[in-house]
Amino acid sequence: MINPTLSRRRLLAAGGAVVVGFAMPALTGRGGEAAAAPGTGMPAPDALDSWLAIGPDGRVTVFTDKVDLGMGVSTAFAQIAADELDVPVQSVSIVMGDTARTPDQGGVGGSTSIAVGAVPVRQAAAEARRVLVGLAADRLGVAADTLAVRDGVVYAPDDPTKSASYGDLIGGRRFNIAVTGSAPVKAPDQYKIVGTSVPRIDIPAKAAGAFTYIVDVRVPGMLHGRVIRPPVPGARLVSAGSAEGLPGVHRIVAKGNFVGVVADTEWHAVQAARNLKVTWSAPRVPWPAMADLYTAMWSMTPTTRRVMAQAGDVDGAMRGAARTIEARYAWPFQSHAMMGPSCAIADVSDRGATIWSSTQHPHQLQHGIADLLGLAPGAVHVIWVEGSGSYGRAGMDDAAGDAAILSQAVGRPVRVQWMRADETGWDPKGPPVVVSVRAGVDAQGNVLAWDYVARGFSGSGIPAAATTGGNMLAGQLVGLEARGFDVPTVVQENYAFPAKRKTGEIVPWPQDGSPLRTANLRAPSQPATTFGGESFVDEMAAALRIDPVDFRLRYLRNPRDAAVVRAAAQHAGWAPRPSPRPDISRLGVTTGRGFAYAPRGNTLIATIAEVEVNQATGQVHVTRLVLAHDCGLIINPDGLRGTIEANLIQSTSRALKEEVRFGPSGVASVDWATYPILRAPEAPDRIEVVLVNRPDLPPYGAGEPATVATAPAIANAIFDATGARLRTVPFTPERVKAALADRTWPAA
Repeated sequence: MINPTLSRRRLLAAGGAVVVGFAMPALTGRGGEAAAAPGTGMPAPDALDSWLAIGPDGRVTVFTDKVDLGMGVSTAFAQIAADELDVPVQSVSIVMGDTARTPDQGGVGGSTSIAVGAVPVRQAAAEARRVLVGLAADRLGVAADTLAVRDGVVYAPDDPTKSASYGDLIGGRRFNIAVTGSAPVKAPDQYKIVGTSVPRIDIPAKAAGAFTYIVDVRVPGMLHGRVIRPPVPGARLVSAGSAEGLPGVHRIVAKGNFVGVVADTEWHAVQAARNLKVTWSAPRVPWPAMADLYTAMWSMTPTTRRVMAQAGDVDGAMRGAARTIEARYAWPFQSHAMMGPSCAIADVSDRGATIWSSTQHPHQLQHGIADLLGLAPGAVHVIWVEGSGSYGRAGMDDAAGDAAILSQAVGRPVRVQWMRADETGWDPKGPPVVVSVRAGVDAQGNVLAWDYVARGFSGSGIPAAATTGGNMLAGQLVGLEARGFDVPTVVQENYAFPAKRKTGEIVPWPQDGSPLRTANLRAPSQPATTFGGESFVDEMAAALRIDPVDFRLRYLRNPRDAAVVRAAAQHAGWAPRPSPRPDISRLGVTTGRGFAYAPRGNTLIATIAEVEVNQATGQVHVTRLVLAHDCGLIINPDGLRGTIEANLIQSTSRALKEEVRFGPSGVASVDWATYPILRAPEAPDRIEVVLVNRPDLPPYGAGEPATVATAPAIANAIFDATGARLRTVPFTPERVKAALADRTWPAA
């Protein structure tokens, strides 16, 4: 029976209702444990036992550093291993992101989980199958090449009495061989499981409410912690009060500018963090005004300027052009805005440290925590547990750093659960980007030159992984130096313009220890750079009175690029004509369609958006999204489709609503009211995904590409509907109305 008087506050005061005990199995024996490199206690990357184990019951355990961020890659790994081993997919278990049990593959990022992470899993499974068939041949007294495998049983097709299961052959014992990569893997036409829509292995427990997320983890003797952040960027700690008068508090931890409380329960920690008397100095650096952000970015002198790609004589072609077209675009700070705030548990003692975290990079966090605590990396054990989201460098690593410092101070396990203001206010932000593009065309409307410049605060100002203590917020607050690096970014495109130049520029930004640190956010910086690039391509087509799809096809020479563009247009029923539509109404609700194309690495996508624009209110509603997606070989069609659909909803939210607001006191976007996201009634009415399967190619990345072209497709649809061009994201009602007021109409 539900207690109607049980409020959230009373639930926290009671210590919480959901308690999941958590203990790791011993790393000895066979029982589904990975092999360790001699003298390190860490899995040896060249050992078959580091990647795969078979139990006495024939169940297969696969070990991978790649983690599942909710997109179903654990199911895809199970499919790949099952296909190579000829076992039912239901008999495969996946162990992910445990530094003591899985090899270091660099964690998750860049849509590489399947594209890169699946290769060693497939090779290990093929190697294991070859060994097992050889063992069966010896036992059965027949030639290995005469044997077949079905459901984990090796048998002689011409003599059913001769068979041996994987469990009988090696169950519970080590292979003790290296993965050489020489074992032949199956050809795509031999796949029975890969390419089929196997139901996701994680969904039943999630649907039943039985799944263990990071927020559910509890360890014996655990305390609870909260961190008190500086009230304004650049403020310095003067003094922190005592625990006297704060019920349930074990310790006030003050180190540099880091201040935290450790208490018996989460509610005690929450109350103590709110009531602790802390004195801060005035900030050293005044915070810039948000209204001046993009102007300031253009006025700054770049610290780095790099021509990332060039073909032909751009400047000469521009001088000889009959017409020049140019425009600027702006993309804001955006938050990762995970639905559930970050959480981590740390258990630090004289023996070392164990960290439970939903990090995307377990082995890299291992090194960062070691640096933060002054330990050897081998003394830190990071255990990945799924969180509520991620999509880049969100607050998971920072929460782990908080918990580690607090646990080291009290010598007991400490759980740190960020609150909404921590997550949206202090997570590393996706960086703002400004883009300037110009093109020169001849008298016949042919493009002669295309000159693209993207300027931003580096998306890698904080590296994708917390490899050092200073790359975590806690580390910066205790005085460790951030070791970021600047990497200019430009649009990814495959247009065959005769002369083309793409330049990336980095401008300085004081981000250490601030709530506006920048870091990777899904498809790092590419939604911004593609917004500029594909909006401008649309502007070129409109200026030349050419259909947007036809214009792109004129300059796409690669058959794969052209095929994905045509697939989207054909599915959507695209009728060729220039934009904007010829019958624009100056009042009321009007409709339009927009197109955008983009590669991300080797994956190609084309997006079509159909919108309704209320010209009185400025509200934009996306009525239909069509996306054609070519990521090479498809492992699980339904899983891929679900990833793309969710991606389109999130990227629609980023295009229409999401912008981190800030002022002299730091970030003002600290909750769902001040950082609104797309809600269910506002989601696109229809999402249609066209999967372009290419079994002749390897599987390429699919976690990020669908996000990159949504904003320009919507902007181009708004222009088609209204004749107004939106060049700054998000497309809020205020910006839409301003663009409508500025549009020009042809003379009657």
